[in-house]
Amino acid sequence: MDSSDLLKKIRKIEIKAKGLSNHIFSGEYQTAFKGKGMAFSEVREYQNGDDVRAIDWNVTARYNSPYIKIFEEEREMTVILLVDISKSGDFGTDTQSKRDLTTEISAVLAFSAINNNDKVGVIFFSDKIEKFIPPEKGKTHILRIIREVLTLKPQSTGTNICTAIEYFNNVIKKRSVLFMLSDFMDNGFEKPLRISSKKHDVVAIHILDKRERELPQVGILPLKDTETGKIIYVDTSDDNLMASFSKKREKFNSDTKNLFKICGSDYISILTGSNYSKSLINFFKSRSLKK
Repeated sequence: MDSSDLLKKIRKIEIKAKGLSNHIFSGEYQTAFKGKGMAFSEVREYQNGDDVRAIDWNVTARYNSPYIKIFEEEREMTVILLVDISKSGDFGTDTQSKRDLTTEISAVLAFSAINNNDKVGVIFFSDKIEKFIPPEKGKTHILRIIREVLTLKPQSTGTNICTAIEYFNNVIKKRSVLFMLSDFMDNGFEKPLRISSKKHDVVAIHILDKRERELPQVGILPLKDTETGKIIYVDTSDDNLMASFSKKREKFNSDTKNLFKICGSDYISILTGSNYSKSLINFFKSRSLKK
């Protein structure tokens, strides 16, 4: 992709993501993700019904009249995108690849965050940490993130989610909102996930393609593992084989969802080529109702 094509693609994603975040997600995002606590705002005279525990005794003594402290919720948060850029993200059978979908969702979340005056950072990973962009604010910073999602070429092809979460736990000390965008084709990351979920607000966004759940019946079909390069041939006319394939994929997706649930994290799955804005809005709304 030359620089001209890259700029056009960045601009296209920017327009779409800003439109969605400005007109759809801003309110939903704000109510779904609360600030990190309460911050002192001002003092005012005590009124009937006020909590006596909020009385500011120093000001009360100075003016010889009861005053209370007023606190407001701190809205500013730190948002971290943990983005899987392993080779399995190149897979896609509809109008977009899993990586294309990851890019768009990352952009929407990033613009929603800066509209809310939050900082945004990104950790790109494969089976190792490929790049870390520390959290900052501003449109220029978000455009840099989009550019990196589009152009960053992983040095490795595999996936190691455990390494990615452990890195996040080590470098991000302040309570944050963590969006994990991956197809989660890995295992063994329950322990660091539990640690993250206890301190941070973790949301798993499971990026899927319909052909990973259901194969077309086209006879002998070559299937290539994009991470290892291995090719296997599957007879899609074999009903028993196809039923077994669907069952295994369904179990994998169910097990992944349950893992995040038992670890105290939120979970949402989104298919390539689908209306992801609707899926995200429904998730944000359901999350707001839990608050």
